Amino acid sequence: MELTMCCPTLFGLEGIVADELRFGRKLNDVHAENGRVFFEGDENTLAWANLNLRCAERVLIRLGVFQAKTFDQLFEGVRALPWEQFIPKDGAFPVKGHSLNSALHSVPDCQKIIKKAVVSRLGAHYHQNWFEESGAKYQIQFAIMRDTAELYLDTSGSGLHKRGYRANSNAAPLRETLAAALVKLARWRGRESFLDPFCGSGTIAIEAAMIAQRRAPGLMRAFDAEKWHCFDASVWRQAREDAIGMADGGARFDIVGSDIDPACVQLSIENARKAGVANTVFFEQADAVARDYTQNGVLIANPPYGERLLDLQEAEALYQKMGAAMQKSPMKQYILSSDPLFERCFGRKADKRRKLYNGMIKCELHMYFKHSRREIANQ
Repeated sequence: MELTMCCPTLFGLEGIVADELRFGRKLNDVHAENGRVFFEGDENTLAWANLNLRCAERVLIRLGVFQAKTFDQLFEGVRALPWEQFIPKDGAFPVKGHSLNSALHSVPDCQKIIKKAVVSRLGAHYHQNWFEESGAKYQIQFAIMRDTAELYLDTSGSGLHKRGYRANSNAAPLRETLAAALVKLARWRGRESFLDPFCGSGTIAIEAAMIAQRRAPGLMRAFDAEKWHCFDASVWRQAREDAIGMADGGARFDIVGSDIDPACVQLSIENARKAGVANTVFFEQADAVARDYTQNGVLIANPPYGERLLDLQEAEALYQKMGAAMQKSPMKQYILSSDPLFERCFGRKADKRRKLYNGMIKCELHMYFKHSRREIANQ
């Protein structure tokens, strides 16, 4: 079955997800837009994407796109789609979505119309008027933007950032998909040492270890579409076997995470154990502004922004101390912050910056990599 699929992403990660699809799955027809990436493929591609994409939020199947300025147009457009190809008699098909800059602005009313249209289509196909919805879940998602409706089925269930290793987290956790993106933007592949001096619940270091060991991020969890009757279960079994075969769980890398809070260190150790990478990640208690930065390697940090941890003045004082501690370090440094004055406080302009979103918080990744030990020695 040939499918048009869509992966929603955090803003700023569209290009990374597109590259994951182009190079990881060797797909040619990949198209990135703001906050999402479209691609074509069959059920094998769908299973691969759920299991292996590190920076996408979920995998959706797009069933159709049409104009919908009235509820009649919405009803008829939804009813014309081939829902029976996916949803069986006992399937559960809840509806959720959003509407922006459109005549049909009431989301609850849109949900009711879409549900009614799907029931009408399935009822005509299965010759029944009532659906118990006691079986597997086929989550329907809709997006109405400027009077254009798009209808999807969500194959992932829980968001792909929920890897399965982080049942608990600290007060300001970084989403796993963003943590993986930071590692990819730093182009770290395990050939040099890796340090996260603000490890929190260990997410950045754990994602780095999973990337280095080629461990698929979805191996520890289930997906809604695994229970769908329209896809052969062997497709998912093969995708998991292939992912397991790609992993090199015995490989060792120099990955260190540290935090001033001993509770965070213990939490990170436990999360690394759950993720299966405890053999190559080391966590320790250390003050980020007092530790040694004289070694070569890559540093990725997500220090407090003054949003959920510390206040802004305390965060900016921390950035000043960080800048002093890291100024002569030969490490390539990648630091995420939402503070527009970060570089002034840190004491150096970044060699490159990239806009990213940590949840709803607009941030920039400040990249420092155009220096070497020789240049520092000549200062």
